[in-house]
Amino acid sequence: MLKINEIFYSVQGESTKAGLPCVFIRLTYCNLRCTYCDTEYAFYEGYDSSIESVIDEVKKYNCNLVEVTGGEPLVQKESLDLMHKLCNEGFEVMLETGGSLPIDPVDKRVKIILDLKCPSSKMEKKNLYENIEFIKPEDEVKFVIGTREDYEWSKEIVNKYELNKKCEVLFSVVFGKLEPLQLVEWVLQDKLKVRFQLQMHKFIWEPDTKGV
Repeated sequence: MLKINEIFYSVQGESTKAGLPCVFIRLTYCNLRCTYCDTEYAFYEGYDSSIESVIDEVKKYNCNLVEVTGGEPLVQKESLDLMHKLCNEGFEVMLETGGSLPIDPVDKRVKIILDLKCPSSKMEKKNLYENIEFIKPEDEVKFVIGTREDYEWSKEIVNKYELNKKCEVLFSVVFGKLEPLQLVEWVLQDKLKVRFQLQMHKFIWEPDTKGV
């Protein structure tokens, strides 16, 4: 059984798949407490569901792109089986993970978006850098940046682990904390080979809207 917070149909907003219709499976629980978290309701709220029931629900939307998110999906070991079975059903599966738990056991068919936590999150020490070893070329590493310190730190990590040679690197702002224009100016000034992105859903709907 899995603890499910919500399953909903929306547009993908925070990856190279941004703008595409997507079914989101938000799992309950998280082992991190980022200062800027916008899904605190997923820490504890949820209902029990079998993997088969989850897949049946996903199929109702007739959408091939599925993202498993949270909270932190990997807190629940059954999420690994869920993703494996979704892949077996022919879905294109994405995983959004906070980077503090091992990604090695994740089915290699899954596209991983690994969110490395910057200093302003206050969760930087939770980053499991060993995960970088298991990043595939089709995966993505994301940095959510709220301050200049976060930006400089992110640059250092990108260089130290040669992330540009491993996969796509995403830079985005902490919504409401750093102006997108400021981050774009820094990136262009330093000629970084990263992809700037916005949380698309926060511009389409009200920023605090659930289920989008």
